[in-house]
This record gives sequence, structure tokens and C-alpha cells, in this order.
Amino acid sequence: MAAKIHPTAIVDKTARLGDGVVIGPHVIVEPDVAIGDDCELRAGAVLCRYTTLGAGNVVGEYSVLGGAPQDYKFDAARRTELRIGSGNIIREYVTLSRATTPGGATVIGDNCYLMTQSHVGHDSIIGNRVILTNNVSIAGHAEVGDGAILSANTLIHQFCWVGEMVMTRGNSASTQHVPPCVTLKSFNVVCGLNNVGLRRAKHITPADHEQIKEAYRLLYRCGLTPAAALAEMDARDDWGPAAGTFRDFVRRVVAAEKPYKRGLAAHVNQQERP
Repeated sequence: MAAKIHPTAIVDKTARLGDGVVIGPHVIVEPDVAIGDDCELRAGAVLCRYTTLGAGNVVGEYSVLGGAPQDYKFDAARRTELRIGSGNIIREYVTLSRATTPGGATVIGDNCYLMTQSHVGHDSIIGNRVILTNNVSIAGHAEVGDGAILSANTLIHQFCWVGEMVMTRGNSASTQHVPPCVTLKSFNVVCGLNNVGLRRAKHITPADHEQIKEAYRLLYRCGLTPAAALAEMDARDDWGPAAGTFRDFVRRVVAAEKPYKRGLAAHVNQQERP
């Protein structure tokens, strides 16, 4: 089915439009944009150059996708990209920047829900089934794992990693890495596991849940350094993939080099440690 384009929309002739695309009033689609089948672009949305959308995305009113990165050093002549997967809902006034790294891309996965005025900065990677609620801001070069839910006004600093199935409380912020399956509150404070999310997750078995609890205990409840906790985790040769993901995240943090050498968000009871 041919694309339906509102007469007030401005669509560059080089843009590639899939079947069933609907482009609403006053939408702007710049050159070198690719839009997959059955996408809908609502009033006033702007798709900037070098943006690619998969199939079945809904882009809300006045969102700007693929805008120039907010980086003083950016050379506008560079070809950098924004790549968006399929099945995403992108609500009103969302901003997603293209990369600043030459040849790089900002990446959004599949089946995400990006609520009003959320922002993803340049070179960041957002996994699948991620929910960014109102006014969440992800800085450049950050990563958010599959199934994470970031509540309103959460801020993630540049070069930080947020693991799979993390839940944040409203008005949280992190300048450090946040392990999978935990709950984050306040500023760099881990306050427990995301047990509700773990129980609801169809791919997490009761055995997985117990192993993740053990990984969490070793990292946050035994007084060990992250490196020592990792050594204890490596001794558990019966762990399945879910706890293995937690362990691999800690391994990555321990081995990180600058500018990613940011450490782990601390447990609420560790805040007074030097």
C-alpha cells in the first residue's frame, strides 16, 4: 500500500518510504531518511538526515529524530546516524540525537515506549522493550539494557551503563554504572532488586531469581569489593544465563577504562563508605 502523505508535509524525494506509511500534517522528512512499513508520523514530527526507522513505529507530535548531537565538537559534515528498530512508540516532543562519532550511530531497539519529552543523546544505545517515562534524559555514549524502566525525570550521565530490567524511581540520577535487575533511587543509590519485574518476566525462572539474589548479595551485602565479588561469582559454575548476565555486567565494569571507568552505583547501606 502506498504511503499517505498530508499535503502540508515536506518529504524529500530521496527519502525511502515503506508500504503503509502515514505522514501527518507539517511533518518534515529530510534527505537520506528511511522509514519502514506501517510507520506513522504525527503532526509536526521532524526526521532529520541519516535517520532509519524499522517497521510499525509511531512518532508523536513535534518529536525530532536524528537531530545534530549536542556536542560543541561535532562536525556537521560528518555522516553519523540514528537507527531505530521496529514497534516503538515515540511520544510528543521526544528528541533523539544522531551520533557524534564519525561513522557512528545512536541506536534504539524494538518495542520501546519513549514518553513525552524524553531524550536520548548521541552515540547511546537503548535496548529492546525499554520504557523511558516523561522527561527522562540519557546523555551521550550511555547504554540502557533490555526491559529497563526509567521513571519520570531520571537522568543518566554520559558513559554510564544501565543493566537489563533496571527500575528507577522518579527523580533518580546516576553518574555510575547500574547493574541489571536492581532498583535505583535518589543519586547513585541502589536500594534493592527489581523483584516485581523479575517475578513478572516470563524468561526468568524461580531458579534464575534465586541466583540473581545471590549475585546481588555478593556484590552489595558481603562487604566485598566489586573485583572480589566477581571472583566469588566466577566460582558459581551452576548459574544460568540470567545470573550470568549480572556477573558479566560486573566484569565489564571492573575492566572498564576511561571514560567508562565510573564504578558501580552503591547500595543504600554503603553510602557512608570512603
